[in-house]
Formats: sequence, C-alpha cells, structure tokens
Amino acid sequence: MRVIGLMSGTSYDAVDAAAADLSVEAGTLRLTPLGLISQAYDTRLRDELAAALPPAVTTLETVCRLDTRIGQAFAELAARADRELCDDRADLVASHGQTVFHWADGGRVHGSLQIGQPAWIAERTGRPVVSDLRPRDIAAGGQGAPLVAAVDVMWLRDRPGRPVALNLGGIANITVPGDDGREPLAYDTGPANALVDAAVRHLTGGRRDIDAEGAMAARGTVHRPLLARLLAEPYYARPAPKTTGKELFHEGHLLTALDGLTLPADDVVATVTALTAHTVADAVRSHAGTEVIASGGGTRNPTLMRMLTAALPGIPVRTSDALGLPAAAKEAYAFAVLGFLTLHGLAGTVPACTGARHAAVLGSLTPGAGPLRLPPPVPGGAPTRLRVTSPQRLRGGTGPDRPFGR
Repeated sequence: MRVIGLMSGTSYDAVDAAAADLSVEAGTLRLTPLGLISQAYDTRLRDELAAALPPAVTTLETVCRLDTRIGQAFAELAARADRELCDDRADLVASHGQTVFHWADGGRVHGSLQIGQPAWIAERTGRPVVSDLRPRDIAAGGQGAPLVAAVDVMWLRDRPGRPVALNLGGIANITVPGDDGREPLAYDTGPANALVDAAVRHLTGGRRDIDAEGAMAARGTVHRPLLARLLAEPYYARPAPKTTGKELFHEGHLLTALDGLTLPADDVVATVTALTAHTVADAVRSHAGTEVIASGGGTRNPTLMRMLTAALPGIPVRTSDALGLPAAAKEAYAFAVLGFLTLHGLAGTVPACTGARHAAVLGSLTPGAGPLRLPPPVPGGAPTRLRVTSPQRLRGGTGPDRPFGR
C-alpha cells in the first residue's frame, strides 16, 4: 500500500509530506521511503495562526478560517506528493493536521485539537484520508502523545542495548523501547525549538524567527542563574507518561524567567538551547540509554547537537538518517504508518507509552472520490516490528529552503 503522511509540527511554519510503500510480512511492517516534499505556510496564514495560539485569545470565526485554509494547504501538498512521489498511485493520505491546543491539566490530558479539515484533502486528491489521530487515545485515558512511540517501539525493538528515539521539534520527546521485562515508555521531555524560537523573536523584535545555524547560541555564554530558573519548572519533575506544548513553553514562560535579568541576546539564546540539551540528556541518563537516535528540525541546529553530545559523554548521538529514515521526514513517515494501521483496523498506540487503559485504533476516516473499500485483515494480526527497506534518495526536493529550527 502506498501512503502519504502529512505533518506540521508545533513550529507551525510548513507542511511536510512523506510517501512510503508499506506492507506486512510475517509480523514485520516493511517501509520503503519514497521521498519528502515540504511547503511553507504563506506569511499571512502563518501570522494569523501565530496570533491565535495560546496564550492569545481567539474567536470561533478565526478557528473556522484557519481550519479551512490549513486544510487547503495540506490538500495542495498531498496532491503534489501523490503526483511527484507516488506517480499518482497513492492509496491513502494520513494527516496529522496542525495542533492548536493540547489540553493538559493536573497531569492528565483532557483533549487535543488538530485543525486542517480533511475534507479538503479528500476532495483535492480523491484519496481516503485518516485524520484526527490523537483524541481516541485521550478518550482511552492516554496523553494522546507521543503517538510516534508506537512506530519507534517497532522500529528499535531489536537494536542492542537501550536505544532512545528523540524527536526535536517545537517540543522534544523520547521513546525507549522495552527490554528485559521492562515496559516501553515515551514522553515529552520539555521544549526543543519552542523557547529558542520564542527568544529569537522577542530579542530581535520579530525580525527573525529562528537561530539560523545555531549562530546566536554559539556566540553566547550559558547564564547559569537563568538556566536554574528555567529548570525550576515543575513539569520536568513529573513522572511519565506526560505531555506538554506551547500552552506552557511560550514567550511568556521565558519572560517570567528573565524577570529582573538584563542579559545579552546571544546569552539568552545559548541558555534556552542548553535547557533543551540538559533536559533531554537528563531523560536519556535516567533510563540508562545507550544511544540516541535523533530526528526533527532541531537536528539541523549544530549548536544544540554539540551541546547534547557534550551532555551525554560516552553515549553515541546520531540521527535517524543512519537507520534509513531521513531526520527531516521521520514524523511524517510515522503518521503514514499510523494511517496504514488505522485503515487495516489495527491499534496505533502503546498503552505503556501514552498511559491509556488499552491500545486503540486511531483517527477518523474521510472517504475519497470512489467507494470506500477497506483492505483485508493483515495475516497474523498487528505487526510487532518495523523494517526500513531499500531507502531511496529523497525525490522531489524540499520545496522552499527550510531552516533547521523546525
């Protein structure tokens, strides 16, 4: 089956589309990457989205307008991916949508809202669409995240030692597959690019959105008192499973920590970059990780990667490219896998990772242009392993130049 996975993360700058051939053989899900294309949100849409996100106040009119325009942006990229990566032979589109609110309170998640109306995708491509993947896990008592944990557990199950999958998007999350009788686990460790981007926007008066190439952090010096204030955030001490988002880690969070301090801009950016490296490294050590396999936009920040490597002496830090999944596309491929599982009626969660009472089939299904025909059941039931086979050089390029901080 040929599936397109669509993803836009908490940095809300662009949509990624990754295409894959997926099949199951003897309990192993085989994924052949077909390529990645990306398209930046237009400036007006991005600005309107940014203005509506917490802690800002918005209106239902704005939510409706964003739901439509983001759905149209996803639809156009899905059509391109079908044409350029799939030779017009995609069977399914799996859309994560754009997260605009993750309702976490008192250690529990009560809801999560991803917008980007899937009807636009189905209408534009003619393909069935799996979307709205998080709420079912939340309804079953889970955190609704990190959903990529189900893919990570299958993918890394047979690696030696205790590998840790790390995603560095707006928020950082890890997955540690189970071994030796230990259950797998996954959770958000805290901010990745979220506070770095917020710091850059604030300190440059909005002239810049990211610390390109980690240049500001590289010039700066970590300010230990500010780092200590940031590390005092209670979220870090909470037990897993746990999730967070920009509802907590936004510009106001940083400004509160900066109260009474006057620091050079480069030092502030260096400090919030060090915060990500510190909290991720603490998490890796606490679970006796033996290697880190990183993905996401933060892997293209050389200063962050140097800080993380320095914080984990003796523990190799590599990107998912080394295992056949491009670091820039891994989450989009993961959602392609989750869509595949949903269409086959298979659960896409690991309860030990999300905290749910049971595993659940995720998402809602929007029919395409023709009659909706579900595939036959997978022989032998749900796959337990993921193997990346014959990864090809990415086709289609990456659209507009993409900065690392996404």
